[in-house]
Amino acid sequence: MGEQAICRGIWVIPPCSWGRELEECRQTSSSKSTPCKVAGSCLPAERAPSPTTAVPYMSVKCIDVRKNHHKTKWLMPWGPNHCEKLKDFDEAVSRQIEANDIVFAVHIPLPSKEMSPWFQFMLFIMQLDIAFKMDNDLKENAEITLDVSLAYRDNMFDEWEEIAHAIEIRKLKCTFGSPKTLESEGRHYDCDFLPFMEIGSVAHKYYLINIRLPVNERKGINVGIGEIKDIRLVGIHQNGGFTKVWFAMKTFLTPSILIIMIWYWRRITLMTRAPVLLEKVIFALGISMTFINIPVEWFSIGFDWTWMLLFGDIRQGIFYAMLLSFWIIFCGEHMMDQNERNRLSGYWKQVGPIAVGSFCLFIFDMCERGVQLKNPFYSIWTTEVGTELAMAFIIVAGICLCLYFLFLCFMVFQVFRNINGKQSSLPAMSKVRCLHYEGLIFRFKFLMLITLACAAMTVIFFIVSQVTEGHWKWGDITIQVNSAFFTGIYGMWNLYVFALMFLYAPSHKNYGEDQSNGDLGVGSGEELQLTTTITHVDGPTEVYKLARKEAQE
Repeated sequence: MGEQAICRGIWVIPPCSWGRELEECRQTSSSKSTPCKVAGSCLPAERAPSPTTAVPYMSVKCIDVRKNHHKTKWLMPWGPNHCEKLKDFDEAVSRQIEANDIVFAVHIPLPSKEMSPWFQFMLFIMQLDIAFKMDNDLKENAEITLDVSLAYRDNMFDEWEEIAHAIEIRKLKCTFGSPKTLESEGRHYDCDFLPFMEIGSVAHKYYLINIRLPVNERKGINVGIGEIKDIRLVGIHQNGGFTKVWFAMKTFLTPSILIIMIWYWRRITLMTRAPVLLEKVIFALGISMTFINIPVEWFSIGFDWTWMLLFGDIRQGIFYAMLLSFWIIFCGEHMMDQNERNRLSGYWKQVGPIAVGSFCLFIFDMCERGVQLKNPFYSIWTTEVGTELAMAFIIVAGICLCLYFLFLCFMVFQVFRNINGKQSSLPAMSKVRCLHYEGLIFRFKFLMLITLACAAMTVIFFIVSQVTEGHWKWGDITIQVNSAFFTGIYGMWNLYVFALMFLYAPSHKNYGEDQSNGDLGVGSGEELQLTTTITHVDGPTEVYKLARKEAQE
């Protein structure tokens, strides 16, 4: 459940199938060693910063003495005003301290460090150390109730200001590898990580978490959860160095795509005909790419914008929907025997699953990150209803994705079959026209191969980032594969959109029918082949004209 709760495979945000990385964090937090690195990526620099860092935190058990006129409700684990600490629960029993008077305190970051807005977000997962005891065994399907509070301050001498307070319930999924006998008492259960908290900005220097485990035997609250020895947290945040590299890339790529997009649309508006559907879709794809590129994240350095993660998901969702729609329409507009081309309504069967799947993922994201804007401790995976609802959205989106790829593969097969069939009639055309259409067919096949290569590279690097330790080392050279994944794939898709608008911008070369049937020389034909793009100045696309000519013949 813990991995499901934090798993949202996003392109810009570090990917989150963290099985191997969470295991490394488990070992790190257990040994109290240096922070471990998590997440995945392809920055072409051997000293590139990794995208994220995971820092283990051990909570400190404090005694809540507010009943004895304690001045503040916030309990600090260390520092000049630290709380009264407990070494272990045996000391609490000997001093007759009740469970309701114990608070687990965690200060973020570690001593002598500060948080920074360059960290962008904070994600926390929880690990419980539960010991086996014959008279206090862990029940099956046990649930733990957490009374959690989060506060911040920007100076070590300021008062803590509350950010959020909530009472959350988490399901415990633990296994015990030994027989439950007296000899096994004291051994720990192997429990899954639990989703704990997620914040979409790091606007303050210091954060404080207080966790209480309220016990109410009459209501069955925190009864049958075993003997909890410690609470550990793993905090994951984006590295400041990677954030600066990421912001620099977005700042550089934004004007690049914007300029080519303006140039592309200007070429279309200079035509005496109306834009065709394929030209409109390519332009819409450029807009969605520009929407992702605009570096609004710069404002998050100075403003506490906790909604940036949700906003980033929405931007990526729009781009993915446009990219998938473009592939369908691109193939459909090149199916030469299709009669319903140049009309969006003719693609409702193929575009429909994209719309349904995108809507399901949007609702899922709103139910998770949307609610976290008010309650950062919320997780949709913590209840049966929430889990079933989330799985329903994901399953529907997955079915729509499968249907989409079936439609896409079928259309690609039809396109290549039709093009290969039309190639047999090219020798009957004039030399100029033959060269011209051979170029169009070559460009289509080339773009399809580039599309396949981009998609394959995205999948391959994502898989590699999950099965490696985040970096490769050759001798004295260490390459951050994870950073390379994000920056490389991000730049690759920008280049893909750039190339689309450049290659498929309308040509203003006049290509009349008289030239088609005339006896032009080889030199003029070669010039026409190199300068003419997919569309004609006064008519439909050249592929349409080829289809029309073949139909007439």
